[in-house]
Amino acid sequence: MTEGVIDVDGVEHKVENNTWIIGDDDEAIVVDTPRDVEAILDKVGKREVLAVICTHGLPDHVGAAIEVAAKDEAVIALHPKDRRLWRETWSETWPDIEMEDEGLFAVAGVELEVLATPGVTAGGVSLYCEALGAVFTGKTLQADGPGRIGGEYPALADQLTAIGARLFTLPHATRVLPTHGEETTIGDLERHFDDWIGGSLTRTAEERREGPLTDGTRAAGIKINLDD
Repeated sequence: MTEGVIDVDGVEHKVENNTWIIGDDDEAIVVDTPRDVEAILDKVGKREVLAVICTHGLPDHVGAAIEVAAKDEAVIALHPKDRRLWRETWSETWPDIEMEDEGLFAVAGVELEVLATPGVTAGGVSLYCEALGAVFTGKTLQADGPGRIGGEYPALADQLTAIGARLFTLPHATRVLPTHGEETTIGDLERHFDDWIGGSLTRTAEERREGPLTDGTRAAGIKINLDD
């Protein structure tokens, strides 16, 4: 895990990031590359990087994208609605692929389906892998509920709509693997959805005294062995 800082409207925040590596012994896709290229590539090892997928265009999701992709001339994928955010980090280049809802990426014999989950950012996406029973939710959904930026919900109604329609329709046992914090399951989180819709999130935000968030990059891997 490594540490860093992002700037939100002129205020610096420490954040903790997970980088997810999906693949087998030969190839991999890397999901969210905030910083610390060496730590991420150390986890990748000798595997070929096919793609770097950014679930959001925020600095703590794209900060090492170009360097990680350069290892094997991999493509970088981002939703087009987050292109403006991308340019705040990488002012002289663009991602290679503009992701769209229900798009597919293949790696090591499995597929990752793109689910449009806007809210935290307009172009936020999640990636669902039915074969692994997992969904990579970026900032959209975390173990403690819907994700925030600097303690705030930029577009909570859109975020809750996406969570309800695209994520809570997945099987309850599906692992939720966010870019921030620990993993959980769809079933564990869905039981709180009515409370979120009823306003518990905004009441909590008003009562909460925001402390500094922890920061870093945790590179985690899922090795695929379909024979297990």
